[in-house]
Amino acid sequence: MKYNIRTYTAQYKALLKLGLPIVVGQLGMIILGFADTMMVGRYGTSELGASSFVNNMFNLVIVFSTGFSYGLTPVVGSLFGRGEHAAIGRTLKNALMVNLLASAALVAAMTVLYLNLHRLGQPDELLPLMRPYFLVLLGSVFFVMLFNAFKQFADGITDTVTPMCILLGGNLLNIVGNYVLINGKFGFPELGLLGAGAATFISRVLMVLCFAVVFFFSGRYRTYRSGFAAGKCNREDAGLLFRLGMPVGLQMGMETASFSLSTIMVGWLGTVALAAHQIMLTVGQLGFMMYYGMAAAVAVRTSAFCGRGDTEGVRTTAEAGFHIILVMALAVSSAIMLFRHEIGGLFTGNADVVATVANLVIPFAIYQFGDGLQCNYSNALRGISDVKMVTLYAFAAYFLISLPAGWLFGFVFDWGLTGIWLSFPLGLTSAGLMFMLRFRRQCRETSNPLPLS
Repeated sequence: MKYNIRTYTAQYKALLKLGLPIVVGQLGMIILGFADTMMVGRYGTSELGASSFVNNMFNLVIVFSTGFSYGLTPVVGSLFGRGEHAAIGRTLKNALMVNLLASAALVAAMTVLYLNLHRLGQPDELLPLMRPYFLVLLGSVFFVMLFNAFKQFADGITDTVTPMCILLGGNLLNIVGNYVLINGKFGFPELGLLGAGAATFISRVLMVLCFAVVFFFSGRYRTYRSGFAAGKCNREDAGLLFRLGMPVGLQMGMETASFSLSTIMVGWLGTVALAAHQIMLTVGQLGFMMYYGMAAAVAVRTSAFCGRGDTEGVRTTAEAGFHIILVMALAVSSAIMLFRHEIGGLFTGNADVVATVANLVIPFAIYQFGDGLQCNYSNALRGISDVKMVTLYAFAAYFLISLPAGWLFGFVFDWGLTGIWLSFPLGLTSAGLMFMLRFRRQCRETSNPLPLS
């Protein structure tokens, strides 16, 4: 089909209006990641190495929980497109219940990991720093998942500004908490890495409380509140959210696993490699969070078009979203390449770490296209509720391609940390291509691609 400038211009405007607040909220999380890594890195290289391992293990949980909560978006978006506000409130109540149950399972799994930290081949000197930090982050998982449910509800009804404001406020509080608790300011004890964990825990609790206050007392949510109060937790709604959320959570979890499980291999290379790996993962969030913020708008828009049976709107939304994300990817890659020799110095004074970071910028720039591609089309599939196959595609891309390639490049070819990072473009690009082909086939084969049931 030919490119229609008017059609796509309208899509660009709508996506930017909806997506920019999500991107800004995501950028707030990036700033938090930068600040967290910089403060911990300045405090000590050992603390930075310990935080690298623990954060990457928890990134797997956080990303899975975020993906799991995304099952709410197509449901809310479709109901919103049909004006069924009371049903949206009832769905939110069920989403909170399902997310709480899922968080309990995640906490149990991470507890098993905690009890086996000493078996994962990490540097012995880092274990005393890892353990207390791990436990504090473990306690915050419940609040992360509750916040995710509120956020996906708000995004689904196109209110992307409220979660943006709460995210930015929580991130600012976290940064201030880091400064106070890591370094022992204003009469507080100097807690080092544990202080960073405590600040994260406090901010996550307060963000959930803030969203709950807004939902239960704000006039803008009055019609949804009535449905929330009258609705009941039921097997049908919970089952639908689970069926939609689990494949997306697994897909995003497997993507993150290609990074997080690679951290175990990085740990075999020593503390300097772990520290450099953590810095580049923090920098890497710059692109991923921006792409996923805009891709989340793609999911919201496609779900609304699906609710109205508008297949052409679904298709053009996804394509316009990818055009925007490509521009973002080019900007991110260019900026990071330009300052590749200075980036490491922002986080640590260790010359070896700074040099290692500079070497990782090239594979980082290479994988931006694949990252943007998979973000856009996985969310387009989520918007039309076609989520079952994404799990299979993600498994193939990240576990059969990326992780084995990381071990091959890093240790068999002896390319070290750079070799491990060269595996990431392979996994991300192969996943993105599979998601794109699946989406296009769905749009081509049916006049109404929404399979909500």
